[in-house]
Amino acid sequence: MNTMNNLLYMSPTGDGWKNLAADEWFLDHLPEDTVLLYFYINDNAVIIGKNQNPWRECDLTAMEQDGVQLVRRVSGGGAVYHDGGNLNFSFIASRTRYDEQKQFELILQAIRSLGIACEFSGRNDLLAEGRKFSGNAFCHRGPNCQHHGTLLVDADMGRLQRYLKPDPRKLRAKGVASVRSRVCNLKELCPGLTAEAVRRAVADSYRAAFGGCEIWEPDAAGVAAYYEKQRSWEWRMGKTPPFDVELEERFPWGGVQLLLTLEAGRVSGLEVYSDAMDAGLPERLRSLLTGRKMDELSGPLRGTGDPQLADLAGWLENL
Repeated sequence: MNTMNNLLYMSPTGDGWKNLAADEWFLDHLPEDTVLLYFYINDNAVIIGKNQNPWRECDLTAMEQDGVQLVRRVSGGGAVYHDGGNLNFSFIASRTRYDEQKQFELILQAIRSLGIACEFSGRNDLLAEGRKFSGNAFCHRGPNCQHHGTLLVDADMGRLQRYLKPDPRKLRAKGVASVRSRVCNLKELCPGLTAEAVRRAVADSYRAAFGGCEIWEPDAAGVAAYYEKQRSWEWRMGKTPPFDVELEERFPWGGVQLLLTLEAGRVSGLEVYSDAMDAGLPERLRSLLTGRKMDELSGPLRGTGDPQLADLAGWLENL
């Protein structure tokens, strides 16, 4: 295969807004029949999922005091803390080349090459000795797909705990007491390990899996518009609207918070916050529930064939 179809890039900046701007630019501008592996390190940032409520997920006061960036990605899932000890990767591929299993396997092979036993777990985690060192999220847009994730190498776990405020029901469901107890740094299992050494190992695994690669840099002028979006208050913080009813529940696949505005007993507005991996869930809920009476919310969710919507229907019926 022509190596021009296999691309590689390492960001030179630690600015989370710039790095996630480039990540989205790559997703929108990747050439046809191509796969890209993009590496970046954010100096000091909390990254939240597309549909999360930052007021609920983060300690925004502590973040402001410590100069921590709030960055929102385009994929679903939960919040993570990034610093110089956290290597981030992003696979962006045309739908003809996208292969999650292959992508996960080359990451695992790279970590194993460093002498660390590891495995895939659940829907999106990589574990070593039963603890998470990598969380992953996904986005599909137009002709391209994205799979990006973290690799905890030597992250400051104390700061991670300081800035994130996870739902305690999520932790109980996983049988652990805190964010800190769920995760581990790879350096704990391989003393002296650095983020650069991990990057080289993953890049080598990528070259071996795809038969070589070429360097491809983003267009600076093109990324600039994405950067303005990333740093904007509207994208990062959003607007929590006035609402009449708040409903909240946690399911095996993620938590959901519904903020409903009512007019004459019908839903006239709906905000949906969630750490579910399905980034399109809020929009589907808005289209199905807007205009419905409060006592008939479960009906439209039944019969869709969507197991998540079925779970939500069962919950709403028992309120």
